[in-house]
Amino acid sequence: MRGTVRVPGDKSISHRALICASLATGESRVRGLLLSDDVRSTATVLRQLGAGMPELSDDVLITGQGFGGLVEPRMPLQCGNSGTTTRLVAGVVAAHPFTSRFEGDGSLSRRPMQRIAEPLTAMGARFEFEHADGLPMTVHGGQLAGIAWNTRSASAQTKSAILFAALVGGVPVSIRESAKSRDHTEVMLGSLGVPVTTDNLSISMSQARELPAFDISIPADPSSAAYLVALATLASEGEVRLPGVCINPTRIGFFNMLQRMGGAVRFVGRQRGAGEELATVVAGPATLRAAKARAGDVPSMIDELPLLGCVAAAAGVDLEVTGAGELRVKESDRIAALVANLRAIGADAEELRDGFRVGAGRRQFSGRVVTRGDHRIAMAFGILAALPDNRIDIDDRDCVSVSYPAFWEDVGSLRS
Repeated sequence: MRGTVRVPGDKSISHRALICASLATGESRVRGLLLSDDVRSTATVLRQLGAGMPELSDDVLITGQGFGGLVEPRMPLQCGNSGTTTRLVAGVVAAHPFTSRFEGDGSLSRRPMQRIAEPLTAMGARFEFEHADGLPMTVHGGQLAGIAWNTRSASAQTKSAILFAALVGGVPVSIRESAKSRDHTEVMLGSLGVPVTTDNLSISMSQARELPAFDISIPADPSSAAYLVALATLASEGEVRLPGVCINPTRIGFFNMLQRMGGAVRFVGRQRGAGEELATVVAGPATLRAAKARAGDVPSMIDELPLLGCVAAAAGVDLEVTGAGELRVKESDRIAALVANLRAIGADAEELRDGFRVGAGRRQFSGRVVTRGDHRIAMAFGILAALPDNRIDIDDRDCVSVSYPAFWEDVGSLRS
């Protein structure tokens, strides 16, 4: 297993760059965008709101409308499968004097939105739900007031919805989290001159008169890089190099956990870009040991936890993950999907209320994986399928287009 791969642009930063460019004054340039289904959903919604948003490409110019310059959409905002699109743009439209209806696919429609509705309602917006607190969701925006809000969880999307609402609404806010969540919104806004301050679990933002146009290159996505690092770790020989990866501390929990388990993962050539720290991630074969991941470990690797379970199974080591109940309300119930599929291919796995256990045992697997349309499940088991002697069939390979359209090609390039 040997090679160098530039994994695609970071999904979280791509969403935020499109939103910030739409709110900026003037023309912004965004390079290295993730050209995935989720990011296209954000572009589509912003286009519906009147942003000067062309068809996406690797190098795109976006004409911003300034604060309060977006317009009432003529049709429902179609968010596809993207929770980030829904929650962050809800914050933006909450500060505009019009009504927006958000719709999504079946998976997104089941995901909870009350976590953003509560703080945005406290700021002055009004929400309507047709089914519990999922989509369709209608947001009536208008004049907002500043708030001090405790998210009671580590939710970057809740935090970002509040920050974008306050930014457009021109009001101060302070936010406190129970644990540190990914902080790309604060980093990007701060790099553009917005008065944002952070102190451990607290974030505060004062009024900004405008958002200047900008030129940004999106770093490579550490969540996408994690799959190829896992493949290199489980290989018998070789080395994989992944340049330009964002190594923001709120995003590298998977790499840190692999190192704790004995993995050979390192960062070289550190530099700064887009307000973030970047590096080439280098990984190679390693003999792993048993591990436990607790609630404090979870926020920085929430998307990679199914992959960690698959890595433990392939390495034949015990793994216990707790404090990860958020996995139940992702694109699928990822705890149930992971455990059911590990058992289906012959691994020892058990569901916990807020996590899962993987037992040491056999290291060769065969069977059919039912992804439930979840890209993270498809890619996690795709790594197991790429290992020699495994015979694993994945029912929906195409769902990886949500976050990593070239996943199968990149995995194949390292195996050839």
